[in-house]
Amino acid sequence: MTDGEPAGKPHLERGLSNRHIQLIAIGGAIGTGLFMGSGKTISVAGPSVIFVYMLIGFFLFFVMRAMGELLLSNLNYKNFADFAGDILGPWAAYFTGWTYWFCWVVTGIADVVAIAHYVAFWWPDLPLWIPALAVILLLFVLNIPTVKAFGETEFWFALIKIVAIMALIVIGLVMIITGFETDGVRASFGNIWEHGGMFPTGFMGFVAGFQIAVFAFVGIELVGTTAAETKNPEKTLPKAINSIPIRVLLFYVGALIILMAVQPWTSFSADESPFVGMFALAGLVGAAGVVNFVVLTSATSFANSGIYSTSRMIYGLAQEGDAPRPFGRLSKRNVPLNALAFSVLFLLAGVVLLYAEGSVAEAFTMVTTISALCFMFVWTIILVSYIVYRRRRPALHEASSFKMPGGAFMPWVVMAFFVFILWALTTQPDTLAALLFTPIWFVVLGIGCFFLRRNPAHARIRAAHDAKVAEEKAEMAAHHASK
Repeated sequence: MTDGEPAGKPHLERGLSNRHIQLIAIGGAIGTGLFMGSGKTISVAGPSVIFVYMLIGFFLFFVMRAMGELLLSNLNYKNFADFAGDILGPWAAYFTGWTYWFCWVVTGIADVVAIAHYVAFWWPDLPLWIPALAVILLLFVLNIPTVKAFGETEFWFALIKIVAIMALIVIGLVMIITGFETDGVRASFGNIWEHGGMFPTGFMGFVAGFQIAVFAFVGIELVGTTAAETKNPEKTLPKAINSIPIRVLLFYVGALIILMAVQPWTSFSADESPFVGMFALAGLVGAAGVVNFVVLTSATSFANSGIYSTSRMIYGLAQEGDAPRPFGRLSKRNVPLNALAFSVLFLLAGVVLLYAEGSVAEAFTMVTTISALCFMFVWTIILVSYIVYRRRRPALHEASSFKMPGGAFMPWVVMAFFVFILWALTTQPDTLAALLFTPIWFVVLGIGCFFLRRNPAHARIRAAHDAKVAEEKAEMAAHHASK
């Protein structure tokens, strides 16, 4: 237990070591979209996609730094919904927690659908509902044991993704150095700018790249949900967050540069994985099967992380009276089992969607886009919390050993970038429709919040929680003073 934590009462166990956190952070930064969606991103933006990923990664790094400073300002914060509620008010914890839950549940449903189709690559005659139910059961079983078991699972899942990307980079470099030719074009870094320049599809093509690429970064904040279960968070979290720029440069930018150097960007199809094409060109036997396995584990990893984070978020909401009280109970192994079962239950919707007609499938695509927009809402809440924290708690900021660089003005710059992303989403009919439907989720949450606040039982739970928070603040103040 870390200083400043209450003793006696069952609490989330700090079972995640440094290597777990580092790989969970990498796994959150590398989504399935890099393996399967990068072909579409390249086809619409051309080589300018390199700048798209660099810009998104640059701005989200500051979101993570703001989150890191806030989490470390009070080690009793379980996640970013906690500090949002403490700094901005109970409404912020309610909206942030439930919105983040919604984001990951929808993403998990999408992953269940995707996993069922990936399994069909090897067993095309197998009914899709069988692998879908199997993966849902697997996700539940993986999260029942201690948090250390979850960390170990994610460690190996993330390692598979890292090995796949590094293999692509090494193979691509060998092909460039040896002058490999395909369709009369020699592999060379010159291929990046010699086929229409860096912006061959114009400014609007560059903008279209943001619509797709921003969704690839969903989950980058995942490390923020592990705060209450991390060993030595004051050393581990800063290390994980500070390595984000290196991850983006290596895994996204590095991989894309190699892909477009081996083959001109005009050779890529929006419907095919560029990783499959690269390994096939290199003569790797069963290239499609290898990449299918990597994508399968990537999707399973992403869904596993989502179930973990939603269970912890619901647990935190229950502690504050913003979710049913049974979700705030821990198992003998200090796992929020009721909250876990609640989130896993919603994944069953993925089994239904496997047999959906086209119109339902299109609606599902819109819902997943709405989910990604809701992630942007969560990132914005983190930044707004940081702005208010700097103004109301200057002493804590001064005492911080992990200050956000440019903290006085960068939150505003990042939020301006988010406005640009929102504008980019209005330039295409499908993303515009999703943008217009997104407010419905917040209206539903607002109605729920109204009735919740009128419940006398909620007022009692809230008062007890506020008293506990006041006690924890006093303990943390003594903790900081002792340093």
